[in-house]
Amino acid sequence: MIIMTPILLILLGATEMLQADLLPAEKISLLPPVNFTIKVTGLAQVLLHWEPNPDQEQRNVNLEYQVKINAPKEDDYETRITESSCVTILHQGFSASVRTILQNDHSFLASSWVSAEVHAPPGSPGTSVVNLTCTTNTTADNYSHLRPYQVSLHCTWLVGTDAPEDTQYFLYYRYGSWTEECKEYSKDILERNIACWFPRTFIHSRGRDWLVVLINGSSKHTAIKPFDQLFALHTIDQINPPLNVTAEIEGTRLFIQWEKPVSAFPIHCFDYEVKIHNTKNGYLQIEKMMTNTFISIIDDLSKYDVQVRAAVSSMCREAGLWSEWSQPIYVGNDEQKPLRKWLLFVFMATICLILLILSLICRICHLWTKLFPPIPAPKSNIKDFFVTPNYEVMWRVLMIFHVSRVESPGSCHWVLGFLYHKGGFLPRRPRVFLLLQSFCSLADLVCIF
Repeated sequence: MIIMTPILLILLGATEMLQADLLPAEKISLLPPVNFTIKVTGLAQVLLHWEPNPDQEQRNVNLEYQVKINAPKEDDYETRITESSCVTILHQGFSASVRTILQNDHSFLASSWVSAEVHAPPGSPGTSVVNLTCTTNTTADNYSHLRPYQVSLHCTWLVGTDAPEDTQYFLYYRYGSWTEECKEYSKDILERNIACWFPRTFIHSRGRDWLVVLINGSSKHTAIKPFDQLFALHTIDQINPPLNVTAEIEGTRLFIQWEKPVSAFPIHCFDYEVKIHNTKNGYLQIEKMMTNTFISIIDDLSKYDVQVRAAVSSMCREAGLWSEWSQPIYVGNDEQKPLRKWLLFVFMATICLILLILSLICRICHLWTKLFPPIPAPKSNIKDFFVTPNYEVMWRVLMIFHVSRVESPGSCHWVLGFLYHKGGFLPRRPRVFLLLQSFCSLADLVCIF
């Protein structure tokens, strides 16, 4: 009996608590909020406000409110306060609903919905801009210590398909509580604004707020429908390329270093990609890094171009765009090829010059004849006589033949003897002399007959 008493007390307490949770749900009737309004407080920004129903029965309970966004994009959330701010596009209109709710672990009660809306702004269909794109970029500001980095904004768009030729567009942006109108436009051939440039803005380079861009317009012929769009900064922020990229080769190792881009983010907030291109065989290597140094094993007989790009790491911000590649840096042995070509050309020219000089010396001093004397071979007298181009011999033979024809027999031998003793030619050629003697004997026989 003593042991059962504490158990009964625990069960009794649990039963009372359960009844306390269920009784309000069973007995309280929830009424919807009153005076629900939607007010436009800025570019693409609305304030939802309502009041509790004064007829709502007051109990020792905590009432909450459920807000449902109906347009332009469905969403819902819960809150304990009676107002809510919402950032959303408004060129399509906006509508929302709210109701009172009461919930616990065992039950859920809800009132009926109350709704309100903001109508879409007036304007003719097809006159609003299309293909709106924007990018931001960070630059260093050396003249301001409070804001060492400035963010620029550049937006482009296309003219509406049904917009009159006299349509003129105007751009505004809002970031946080700052709103600014564009002052620098680019125009098309009809002098219509199609791009805008803000060299300095109130955008925080490390901020997480939405960037709102609104473009409205005017025309004498029709109402131009406005257009607004939301941009998350990490999706449009164009990161600068890394600075001071250097590359050096030591043997077969390629050492690459660089500095972080111009940015308000610290050095540990960047990821990098290194691109190494072998210009000799076309091989491309891309490596992802989290530090600002990289070492690679390479072929020291090739030429390479090296580039690096950066992106903000997901540790510091949601993943966004990669920067452009840095300017290529060329390293490798190909840079010395022109010098090698000239050295090879000079070497070959020197060798040719030396061979030419040696050839001239050998010709002048008859070194080839002394080093390589000709091997004698038997010769034919008749062949030597007819083949050897000796015009002097031929002239003398003709003269002897002429005399032998005109004079009497024996005159040929007389002329031949005269030439032998006076001409100085035949004594140096005994074989020719003997051949001429035979010729004279033949000529004498001809004269006799």
